[in-house]
Amino acid sequence: MKTDIEIAQEAKMAHIADVAARLDIPQEDLEFYGKYKAKLSDELLDRIKDRPNGKLVLVTAINPTPAGEGKTTTTVGLGEAMGRLGKKSVIALREPSLGPCFGIKGGAAGGGYAQVVPMEDLNLHFTGDFHAITSANNLLAALLDNHIQQGNALGIDTRQIVWKRCEDMNDRVLRNIVVGLGSKMDGFVREDHFVITVASEIMAILCLAEDMNDLKERLGRIIVAYTYGGDPVTAKDLQAVGAMAALLKDALKPNLIQTLEHTPALVHGGPFANIAHGCNSVRATKAALKLADIVITEAGFGADLGAEKFFDIKCRLAGLKPDAAVLVATVRALKYNGGVPKAELSKENLEALKRGIVNLEKHIENMKKFGVPTVVTLNAFVSDTEAEVAYIREFCESRGCAFELSRVWEKGGEGGIPLAEKVLDILENKPSNFHVLYEDSLSLKAKIEKIATEIYGAAKVTYAPAAEKMLKKIEDMGFANLPVCMAKNQYSLSDDPSLLGRPIGFTVNIREVYVSAGAGFVVALTGTVMTMPGLPKVPAANNIDVDAEGRITGLF
Repeated sequence: MKTDIEIAQEAKMAHIADVAARLDIPQEDLEFYGKYKAKLSDELLDRIKDRPNGKLVLVTAINPTPAGEGKTTTTVGLGEAMGRLGKKSVIALREPSLGPCFGIKGGAAGGGYAQVVPMEDLNLHFTGDFHAITSANNLLAALLDNHIQQGNALGIDTRQIVWKRCEDMNDRVLRNIVVGLGSKMDGFVREDHFVITVASEIMAILCLAEDMNDLKERLGRIIVAYTYGGDPVTAKDLQAVGAMAALLKDALKPNLIQTLEHTPALVHGGPFANIAHGCNSVRATKAALKLADIVITEAGFGADLGAEKFFDIKCRLAGLKPDAAVLVATVRALKYNGGVPKAELSKENLEALKRGIVNLEKHIENMKKFGVPTVVTLNAFVSDTEAEVAYIREFCESRGCAFELSRVWEKGGEGGIPLAEKVLDILENKPSNFHVLYEDSLSLKAKIEKIATEIYGAAKVTYAPAAEKMLKKIEDMGFANLPVCMAKNQYSLSDDPSLLGRPIGFTVNIREVYVSAGAGFVVALTGTVMTMPGLPKVPAANNIDVDAEGRITGLF
């Protein structure tokens, strides 16, 4: 079987103007980045804003395992299948981070015959959006340190600087650093930190901003430090907003590319789902809803992270109302949750499947909490047996949840037609009663505990003393009404990645809390989740190369 990158490199891509024409977008509303990438103009987004919305479908999944689930692959294949059924459809995805590309996960463009292309461009520099976000983030950091160097008129307490520098790479040694070493002219010596670009608040802001004015308002609210008196200092106080917005001017515009079957795909923004809110930009999603009849989007990692944040943060803040959801699982991943080692997942094992399917069961229950009709799909593998598939089908249908197989990795859009038909049936016959999990008026602790107990299944929540203190400070500053963004490992429903399946009776520990005032949510860090990941013992980067003709290999 060919690798994903080999399939992508052999694809005959259509000119991006021809892809745009499927959505009735004229060439003058495209800003071209070569023949196969373009940004949508601000003029187009303004002109279509009053059109009626299409239907919004979220693709989410069970907790990820080393066996693979195929959430993005399913999203892409479902969009292709909708096109084969004559539907005017578009896919709305996140941009991949370089961190996982060179770390463990590899690329993030789908897989097999359900990919978006150009695959190498998307997984590497793409249209420069992440570079712009990194630059804006680090400009703010530089202006902050320069303000202190030039007399510190705002009275910033250098022990209470909370703004971190960033880069889009897994580099563990930058988590905790010392800056300002050298002479008096080199700044004040202090401890500093880096986060990965996709964990920067500016990434979240870009993905939640409606337009340039909203972007600048949000940038201005970023809290970078506190004064000696404990008052917040913002980017607006540092007069940083205009320059940051200038760096982000083009990055704010959604990117248009295509699938292997030339289905339009808007790929824009990329906050991590275990650290940040894990959804593509509001601008791209809203544009897609105005341009197509059916929009298929995805949210990162399992439904406990991606779907919960899509519903409780993105939909809440942007006024979106999803019409249906697809919950992706695989036989292999469910058996892994049932205790089967990765090397033995190809063997039929109904007992392990029965033990592991409780993970899927919890996610089905969680989706019902939001009132969105859901179909479970199995991303099919050749090792799946009829008995295993039949067991999962009966399990889902007995719980009032639709079920369908997906073969998009192998067959592209053709392999997703049964799933697309099931989704269309839901869109036509089962109205969504979408609602968020909690009200704005709840206290921050109540919101955290509602997510932890209802979505994760925790017995209780504990708080480190520093987290307790910060929660009170955040509420005293007037941010109690904001939604909560839980930073948690993706592998388990709990904050312990080793607890697979459906753990019960566990405690979630909140070790740190901070407010992303510009993004508009409060972040609660659990367990040992890192905002700057590290590389594994054998990074994916070790297998990536480029030949004399410029052909990249090993990316995925």
